[in-house]
Amino acid sequence: MNLKRDWFLIGMVAATVLAWWLPEPGAVGGWLHPELLTKAGVALIFFLHGLTLSFASLRAGALNWRLHAVVQGCTFVLFPILGLGLMFLLEGRTGPELTLGVFFLCALPSTVSSSIAMTATARGNVAGAVFNATLSSLLGIVATPLWVALVTQTTGEVRPIGPVIVDLLRWLVLPLGIGQVLRPWLGTWAGRHKGGISVVDRLTILMLVYTSFCDSFKDDLWTRHGLAPVLLVSGLCVALFALVLAITSWLARALGLPREDRIAAIFCGSKKTLASGVPMAKLIFGAHPGLGMILLPIMIYHPLQLLVGGVLAQRWSRDD
Repeated sequence: MNLKRDWFLIGMVAATVLAWWLPEPGAVGGWLHPELLTKAGVALIFFLHGLTLSFASLRAGALNWRLHAVVQGCTFVLFPILGLGLMFLLEGRTGPELTLGVFFLCALPSTVSSSIAMTATARGNVAGAVFNATLSSLLGIVATPLWVALVTQTTGEVRPIGPVIVDLLRWLVLPLGIGQVLRPWLGTWAGRHKGGISVVDRLTILMLVYTSFCDSFKDDLWTRHGLAPVLLVSGLCVALFALVLAITSWLARALGLPREDRIAAIFCGSKKTLASGVPMAKLIFGAHPGLGMILLPIMIYHPLQLLVGGVLAQRWSRDD
Protein backbone atom coordinates (compact mmCIF):
# COMPACT_ATOMS: atom_id res chain seq x y z
CA MET A 1 0.00 0.00 0.00
CA ASN A 2 1.25 3.49 -0.86
CA LEU A 3 2.57 5.12 2.29
CA LYS A 4 1.10 8.46 1.23
CA ARG A 5 -2.35 6.95 1.71
CA ASP A 6 -1.65 5.48 5.14
CA TRP A 7 -2.27 8.74 6.99
CA PHE A 8 -5.75 8.91 5.48
CA LEU A 9 -6.64 5.38 6.60
CA ILE A 10 -5.29 6.15 10.08
CA GLY A 11 -7.25 9.40 9.96
CA MET A 12 -10.50 7.49 9.30
CA VAL A 13 -9.92 5.44 12.44
CA ALA A 14 -9.00 8.57 14.41
CA ALA A 15 -12.10 10.44 13.21
CA THR A 16 -14.28 7.51 14.28
CA VAL A 17 -12.62 7.29 17.70
CA LEU A 18 -13.01 11.06 18.15
CA ALA A 19 -16.72 10.76 17.33
CA TRP A 20 -17.01 8.05 20.02
CA TRP A 21 -15.08 10.09 22.59
CA LEU A 22 -16.56 13.50 21.80
CA PRO A 23 -19.79 13.16 19.78
CA GLU A 24 -21.67 16.27 20.97
CA PRO A 25 -19.92 18.94 18.80
CA GLY A 26 -20.57 17.06 15.53
CA ALA A 27 -24.04 15.73 16.34
CA VAL A 28 -27.25 17.46 15.31
CA GLY A 29 -27.50 20.69 17.30
CA GLY A 30 -23.79 20.65 18.20
CA TRP A 31 -21.62 23.78 18.20
CA LEU A 32 -19.92 22.67 14.95
CA HIS A 33 -23.31 23.12 13.23
CA PRO A 34 -22.91 19.94 11.10
CA GLU A 35 -25.96 20.79 8.99
CA LEU A 36 -24.00 23.78 7.59
CA LEU A 37 -20.47 22.38 7.89
CA THR A 38 -21.44 19.27 5.93
CA LYS A 39 -22.78 21.16 2.93
CA ALA A 40 -19.79 23.52 2.89
CA GLY A 41 -17.44 20.51 3.02
CA VAL A 42 -19.29 18.69 0.23
CA ALA A 43 -19.19 21.82 -1.96
CA LEU A 44 -15.45 22.25 -1.33
CA ILE A 45 -14.69 18.62 -2.24
CA PHE A 46 -16.55 18.79 -5.55
CA PHE A 47 -15.22 22.25 -6.39
CA LEU A 48 -11.70 20.83 -6.04
CA HIS A 49 -12.72 17.85 -8.19
CA GLY A 50 -13.96 20.23 -10.87
CA LEU A 51 -10.79 22.29 -10.68
CA THR A 52 -8.53 19.27 -11.20
CA LEU A 53 -10.71 17.34 -13.69
CA SER A 54 -9.50 17.63 -17.28
CA PHE A 55 -12.16 16.62 -19.79
CA ALA A 56 -9.58 16.97 -22.56
CA SER A 57 -7.76 13.94 -21.14
CA LEU A 58 -10.86 11.79 -21.70
CA ARG A 59 -10.79 11.91 -25.50
CA ALA A 60 -8.07 9.28 -25.92
CA GLY A 61 -10.21 6.58 -24.30
CA ALA A 62 -13.66 7.65 -25.44
CA LEU A 63 -14.24 5.15 -28.29
CA ASN A 64 -13.40 1.88 -26.49
CA TRP A 65 -17.03 0.88 -25.98
CA ARG A 66 -16.38 -2.71 -24.86
CA LEU A 67 -14.18 -1.51 -21.99
CA HIS A 68 -16.77 1.12 -21.03
CA ALA A 69 -19.56 -1.48 -21.08
CA VAL A 70 -17.67 -3.77 -18.68
CA VAL A 71 -16.73 -1.00 -16.22
CA GLN A 72 -20.03 0.88 -16.12
CA GLY A 73 -22.06 -2.33 -16.27
CA CYS A 74 -20.20 -3.75 -13.27
CA THR A 75 -20.37 -0.45 -11.36
CA PHE A 76 -24.03 0.43 -11.82
CA VAL A 77 -25.72 -2.90 -12.74
CA LEU A 78 -23.75 -5.87 -11.37
CA PHE A 79 -22.86 -4.29 -8.04
CA PRO A 80 -26.42 -3.10 -7.23
CA ILE A 81 -27.87 -6.50 -8.18
CA LEU A 82 -25.38 -8.16 -5.83
CA GLY A 83 -26.33 -5.55 -3.23
CA LEU A 84 -29.99 -6.55 -3.48
CA GLY A 85 -29.01 -10.16 -2.90
CA LEU A 86 -26.92 -9.21 0.13
CA MET A 87 -29.82 -7.20 1.56
CA PHE A 88 -31.98 -10.32 1.31
CA LEU A 89 -29.31 -12.42 3.06
CA LEU A 90 -28.83 -9.82 5.81
CA GLU A 91 -32.51 -9.31 6.57
CA GLY A 92 -33.02 -9.94 10.26
CA ARG A 93 -29.32 -10.64 10.85
CA THR A 94 -28.16 -7.02 11.22
CA GLY A 95 -29.76 -3.67 11.94
CA PRO A 96 -31.45 -1.86 9.03
CA GLU A 97 -28.70 0.76 8.92
CA LEU A 98 -25.94 -1.76 8.20
CA THR A 99 -28.12 -3.54 5.63
CA LEU A 100 -28.80 -0.23 3.90
CA GLY A 101 -25.10 0.60 4.11
CA VAL A 102 -24.18 -2.57 2.23
CA PHE A 103 -26.50 -1.60 -0.61
CA PHE A 104 -25.26 2.01 -0.55
CA LEU A 105 -21.72 0.66 -1.00
CA CYS A 106 -22.88 -1.33 -4.03
CA ALA A 107 -24.64 1.69 -5.56
CA LEU A 108 -21.61 4.02 -5.37
CA PRO A 109 -19.50 5.02 -8.39
CA SER A 110 -15.93 3.85 -8.89
CA THR A 111 -12.86 5.61 -7.56
CA VAL A 112 -10.82 7.97 -9.73
CA SER A 113 -7.27 8.42 -8.44
CA SER A 114 -6.55 4.90 -7.17
CA SER A 115 -8.07 3.21 -10.24
CA ILE A 116 -5.93 5.28 -12.57
CA ALA A 117 -2.78 4.94 -10.43
CA MET A 118 -3.09 1.15 -10.15
CA THR A 119 -3.84 0.78 -13.86
CA ALA A 120 -0.71 2.78 -14.64
CA THR A 121 1.41 0.71 -12.23
CA ALA A 122 0.17 -2.54 -13.77
CA ARG A 123 0.88 -1.21 -17.30
CA GLY A 124 -2.78 -1.16 -18.28
CA ASN A 125 -4.82 1.18 -20.49
CA VAL A 126 -4.44 4.46 -18.59
CA ALA A 127 -6.54 6.49 -21.07
CA GLY A 128 -9.37 3.98 -20.71
CA ALA A 129 -9.08 4.10 -16.91
CA VAL A 130 -9.19 7.91 -16.90
CA PHE A 131 -12.29 7.92 -19.10
CA ASN A 132 -14.19 5.27 -17.14
CA ALA A 133 -13.26 6.46 -13.66
CA THR A 134 -14.32 10.00 -14.52
CA LEU A 135 -17.49 8.89 -16.32
CA SER A 136 -18.41 6.72 -13.34
CA SER A 137 -18.09 9.68 -10.96
CA LEU A 138 -20.35 11.81 -13.15
CA LEU A 139 -22.95 9.07 -13.69
CA GLY A 140 -22.95 8.31 -9.97
CA ILE A 141 -24.32 11.75 -9.13
CA VAL A 142 -27.61 10.56 -10.65
CA ALA A 143 -27.39 6.75 -10.57
CA THR A 144 -26.48 6.35 -6.90
CA PRO A 145 -29.40 8.32 -5.39
CA LEU A 146 -31.81 6.73 -7.88
CA TRP A 147 -30.73 3.22 -6.87
CA VAL A 148 -30.98 4.10 -3.18
CA ALA A 149 -34.41 5.67 -3.69
CA LEU A 150 -35.61 2.59 -5.60
CA VAL A 151 -34.59 0.30 -2.74
CA THR A 152 -35.82 2.49 0.12
CA GLN A 153 -38.98 4.00 -1.38
CA THR A 154 -41.24 1.97 0.92
CA THR A 155 -39.06 1.88 4.05
CA GLY A 156 -38.86 5.54 5.03
CA GLU A 157 -35.08 5.20 5.45
CA VAL A 158 -34.27 8.04 3.07
CA ARG A 159 -35.65 11.43 2.15
CA PRO A 160 -37.92 11.82 -0.92
CA ILE A 161 -35.87 11.72 -4.13
CA GLY A 162 -36.86 15.23 -5.33
CA PRO A 163 -35.17 17.21 -2.53
CA VAL A 164 -32.19 14.82 -2.69
CA ILE A 165 -31.65 15.52 -6.40
CA VAL A 166 -31.95 19.28 -5.76
CA ASP A 167 -29.34 19.05 -2.98
CA LEU A 168 -27.03 17.00 -5.20
CA LEU A 169 -27.33 19.55 -7.99
CA ARG A 170 -26.73 22.44 -5.59
CA TRP A 171 -23.87 21.02 -3.53
CA LEU A 172 -22.22 18.58 -5.97
CA VAL A 173 -22.92 19.49 -9.58
CA LEU A 174 -22.82 23.28 -9.21
CA PRO A 175 -19.44 23.37 -7.37
CA LEU A 176 -18.09 20.83 -9.89
CA GLY A 177 -19.23 23.08 -12.73
CA ILE A 178 -17.75 26.19 -11.10
CA GLY A 179 -14.44 24.38 -10.74
CA GLN A 180 -14.54 23.49 -14.43
CA VAL A 181 -15.37 27.07 -15.44
CA LEU A 182 -12.40 28.36 -13.43
CA ARG A 183 -9.93 25.81 -14.88
CA PRO A 184 -8.61 28.20 -17.59
CA TRP A 185 -7.48 30.58 -14.83
CA LEU A 186 -6.75 28.22 -11.94
CA GLY A 187 -5.97 24.93 -13.71
CA THR A 188 -2.23 25.53 -13.91
CA TRP A 189 -2.11 26.57 -10.26
CA ALA A 190 -4.12 23.46 -9.31
CA GLY A 191 -1.71 21.27 -11.24
CA ARG A 192 1.28 22.73 -9.38
CA HIS A 193 -0.41 22.27 -6.00
CA LYS A 194 -2.06 18.89 -6.64
CA GLY A 195 -0.57 17.41 -3.47
CA GLY A 196 -1.86 20.20 -1.26
CA ILE A 197 -5.30 20.05 -2.86
CA SER A 198 -5.40 16.31 -2.21
CA VAL A 199 -4.60 16.90 1.47
CA VAL A 200 -7.38 19.49 1.80
CA ASP A 201 -9.78 17.11 0.04
CA ARG A 202 -8.99 14.23 2.38
CA LEU A 203 -9.04 16.35 5.54
CA THR A 204 -12.51 17.54 4.54
CA ILE A 205 -13.61 13.92 4.07
CA LEU A 206 -12.29 13.07 7.54
CA MET A 207 -14.33 15.94 8.96
CA LEU A 208 -17.42 14.48 7.25
CA VAL A 209 -16.58 11.02 8.62
CA TYR A 210 -16.41 12.50 12.13
CA THR A 211 -19.77 14.26 11.89
CA SER A 212 -21.33 11.16 10.27
CA PHE A 213 -20.51 9.00 13.29
CA CYS A 214 -21.34 11.54 16.01
CA ASP A 215 -25.10 10.95 16.04
CA SER A 216 -24.64 7.17 15.98
CA PHE A 217 -22.43 7.25 19.08
CA LYS A 218 -24.53 9.89 20.86
CA ASP A 219 -27.65 7.72 20.43
CA ASP A 220 -25.81 4.53 21.53
CA LEU A 221 -26.69 2.85 18.23
CA TRP A 222 -23.52 0.72 18.30
CA THR A 223 -24.22 -0.58 21.80
CA ARG A 224 -27.63 -1.84 20.72
CA HIS A 225 -26.28 -3.83 17.77
CA GLY A 226 -23.01 -5.20 19.16
CA LEU A 227 -19.91 -6.41 17.33
CA ALA A 228 -21.27 -9.51 15.56
CA PRO A 229 -23.12 -7.66 12.77
CA VAL A 230 -20.02 -5.55 12.09
CA LEU A 231 -17.89 -8.68 11.71
CA LEU A 232 -20.56 -10.18 9.42
CA VAL A 233 -20.54 -7.10 7.18
CA SER A 234 -16.72 -7.15 7.11
CA GLY A 235 -16.77 -10.73 5.85
CA LEU A 236 -19.38 -9.83 3.25
CA CYS A 237 -17.22 -6.96 1.98
CA VAL A 238 -14.30 -9.36 1.48
CA ALA A 239 -16.54 -11.87 -0.34
CA LEU A 240 -18.14 -9.12 -2.44
CA PHE A 241 -14.77 -7.75 -3.54
CA ALA A 242 -13.44 -11.20 -4.46
CA LEU A 243 -16.62 -12.03 -6.41
CA VAL A 244 -16.61 -8.78 -8.38
CA LEU A 245 -12.91 -9.18 -9.20
CA ALA A 246 -13.63 -12.65 -10.60
CA ILE A 247 -16.71 -11.57 -12.59
CA THR A 248 -15.02 -8.46 -13.99
CA SER A 249 -12.01 -10.50 -15.09
CA TRP A 250 -14.26 -13.12 -16.70
CA LEU A 251 -16.33 -10.51 -18.57
CA ALA A 252 -13.21 -8.78 -19.87
CA ARG A 253 -11.85 -12.07 -21.20
CA ALA A 254 -15.23 -13.14 -22.62
CA LEU A 255 -15.39 -9.90 -24.62
CA GLY A 256 -11.89 -10.47 -25.94
CA LEU A 257 -10.36 -7.37 -24.39
CA PRO A 258 -6.57 -7.10 -24.69
CA ARG A 259 -4.44 -7.31 -21.55
CA GLU A 260 -4.21 -3.52 -21.08
CA ASP A 261 -7.98 -3.12 -21.26
CA ARG A 262 -8.58 -6.07 -18.92
CA ILE A 263 -6.38 -4.42 -16.28
CA ALA A 264 -8.29 -1.13 -16.58
CA ALA A 265 -11.62 -2.98 -16.44
CA ILE A 266 -10.68 -4.93 -13.30
CA PHE A 267 -9.39 -1.91 -11.38
CA CYS A 268 -12.16 0.50 -12.41
CA GLY A 269 -15.00 -2.04 -12.27
CA SER A 270 -14.25 -3.45 -8.82
CA LYS A 271 -13.67 -0.25 -6.83
CA LYS A 272 -16.05 1.98 -4.89
CA THR A 273 -15.39 5.58 -3.91
CA LEU A 274 -15.12 6.72 -0.32
CA ALA A 275 -14.13 10.24 -1.41
CA SER A 276 -17.49 10.82 -3.12
CA GLY A 277 -19.42 8.30 -1.03
CA VAL A 278 -19.18 10.15 2.27
CA PRO A 279 -20.43 13.53 0.97
CA MET A 280 -23.12 11.84 -1.13
CA ALA A 281 -24.33 9.92 1.94
CA LYS A 282 -24.56 13.16 3.93
CA LEU A 283 -26.85 14.62 1.26
CA ILE A 284 -28.88 11.50 0.49
CA PHE A 285 -29.55 10.43 4.09
CA GLY A 286 -29.54 13.86 5.70
CA ALA A 287 -29.47 13.75 9.51
CA HIS A 288 -30.16 10.01 9.69
CA PRO A 289 -29.08 8.94 13.21
CA GLY A 290 -27.60 5.71 11.84
CA LEU A 291 -25.45 7.40 9.21
CA GLY A 292 -22.24 6.11 10.80
CA MET A 293 -23.42 2.52 10.42
CA ILE A 294 -24.60 3.20 6.86
CA LEU A 295 -21.07 4.36 6.02
CA LEU A 296 -19.31 1.47 7.75
CA PRO A 297 -19.35 -0.94 4.74
CA ILE A 298 -17.63 1.56 2.42
CA MET A 299 -15.11 2.33 5.18
CA ILE A 300 -14.30 -1.39 5.36
CA TYR A 301 -14.28 -1.82 1.57
CA HIS A 302 -12.00 1.18 0.97
CA PRO A 303 -8.78 -0.07 2.64
CA LEU A 304 -9.50 -3.60 1.36
CA GLN A 305 -9.55 -2.47 -2.27
CA LEU A 306 -6.39 -0.41 -1.78
CA LEU A 307 -4.51 -3.31 -0.19
CA VAL A 308 -5.54 -6.02 -2.67
CA GLY A 309 -5.39 -3.66 -5.65
CA GLY A 310 -1.88 -2.56 -4.73
CA VAL A 311 -0.70 -6.18 -4.54
CA LEU A 312 -2.30 -7.01 -7.92
CA ALA A 313 -0.85 -3.90 -9.56
CA GLN A 314 2.66 -4.77 -8.43
CA ARG A 315 2.28 -8.38 -9.56
CA TRP A 316 0.92 -7.49 -13.00
CA SER A 317 3.61 -4.86 -13.50
CA ARG A 318 6.18 -7.68 -13.54
CA ASP A 319 4.30 -9.77 -16.12
CA ASP A 320 5.79 -9.94 -19.60
